[in-house]
Amino acid sequence: MAKITASMVAELRGKTGAGMMDCKKALTETDGNLDDAVDFLRKKGLSAAAKKSSRIAAEGSITAGGSDSVGVIVEVNAETDFVAKNAEFCGFAAGVAQVVTEANPADMDALQQAAFPETGRTVAEELTHQIATIGENINIRRFARHSVENGVVESYVHGGGKIGVVVELSTAKPCEEVSTVARQIAMHVAAAAPQYLCRDEVPAEVVDKEKDIMRTKAIESGKPENIVDKIIVGQINKYFGEICLIEQAFVIDPDLKINKVLEKLGKEIGAEVTLTGYSRYMLGEGIEKREDDFAAEVASLTK
Repeated sequence: MAKITASMVAELRGKTGAGMMDCKKALTETDGNLDDAVDFLRKKGLSAAAKKSSRIAAEGSITAGGSDSVGVIVEVNAETDFVAKNAEFCGFAAGVAQVVTEANPADMDALQQAAFPETGRTVAEELTHQIATIGENINIRRFARHSVENGVVESYVHGGGKIGVVVELSTAKPCEEVSTVARQIAMHVAAAAPQYLCRDEVPAEVVDKEKDIMRTKAIESGKPENIVDKIIVGQINKYFGEICLIEQAFVIDPDLKINKVLEKLGKEIGAEVTLTGYSRYMLGEGIEKREDDFAAEVASLTK
């Protein structure tokens, strides 16, 4: 028998709108199988949102914000981009971001159980309410919270919520100049899409794979064995410059890499400035979108 966790119950509740005890019973009866539990609740007439739970939610919006030394980023998905402009949906996404900012939940389970602002409901209950009100499947997909003891956190949202970024800079002298550079770096991250903060974060297996590819290409192109290693050193440094934020050329001033931008800023304010973290979300990335024939769907509803 599978162990039924609180996060499993919360996920089923978010999908179906059924009560917590009913969700726990459904998961127990179906040995923890989420899809079977949805069907169980539907058969019992307990799933208010079950018909929506199978619909793919790959649209929606990225919300990023915060203040001073705290910044958050949240992705809330819906089925259509129309809903992303809906006032209720936008209010819900902003409310989730507020909860993440103020409650600092440890994970999605904790977020679901936190109190939603000014409603008397939990986040999970408010999610179910929004699904019923808006009429689409809605999902809180992910969130991140950044904070610094000394420094600034800035955010940037691009394309009306298609891309969101939060950047944190640590420094003993937080000031407007640091905030400005943090916002500019957030814009850079949105455009350049770095995969890692620095080369130390790149997994060894990723580096080894790239080196193997580089070596094979160099040998097959006829390069002498005795210079292949030197070629690889140059190419791997270029590779780090493409995927590591701290080594990327600054989009606002391509003559400077990000680390040099921070070094220059530190000299100007008289204190070291360090880029200690960032998050970049692109709406729907990694979600397999279903290509529907909208005209055919409308026609089927009129038969």
